[in-house]
Amino acid sequence: MSLIRPATKDDIKDIAEVYVETWRSTYAGTLPDKVLIEMSQERQMIMWARAIDRARNPKSEKILVVDEADGVVGVGSAGFNRNREGPARDIEYGGEVYTLYVLPDFQNQGLGELLLKGLFHVLVSQDYHSAVIWVLALNPSRFFYEAMGGKRVGERDEKLWGTTLKEFAYGWDDLRAAVE
Repeated sequence: MSLIRPATKDDIKDIAEVYVETWRSTYAGTLPDKVLIEMSQERQMIMWARAIDRARNPKSEKILVVDEADGVVGVGSAGFNRNREGPARDIEYGGEVYTLYVLPDFQNQGLGELLLKGLFHVLVSQDYHSAVIWVLALNPSRFFYEAMGGKRVGERDEKLWGTTLKEFAYGWDDLRAAVE
């Protein structure tokens, strides 16, 4: 049975593995090979350890994991909308889903939906009524957000790894309705 729960320091290695494996499988052939090859679990472990430390602050980013009998198979994070300045400042959503990753072998089993709804519950508990997520346009999983009721509300070009990539924003105006 799947359990959605807050991430702990004990999850750091598993979270880093989920992140790296998901990026490599999703973006193979679309992102520069160098980016995917150089992506390391060790660097991700450092990044996620810091994020989990910050998550202790009540108004900070929150991190949830999908815990299965096999261990952690998914991770997601959410908090305040970081895009209130710059090219996305006209997208007026209080909360933001920062990350949502499920291992390829566990996708299409409803775990992403459980994780996203868990993140929406977290945002509602922090008094956010709406949320946005930015997704690389070349990510085939972006249609998942449309299936979950997200509306495409914006786009921007981001320079990542020396390459300009298009991102789409998907928004939910009413998080309470989205979790029903």
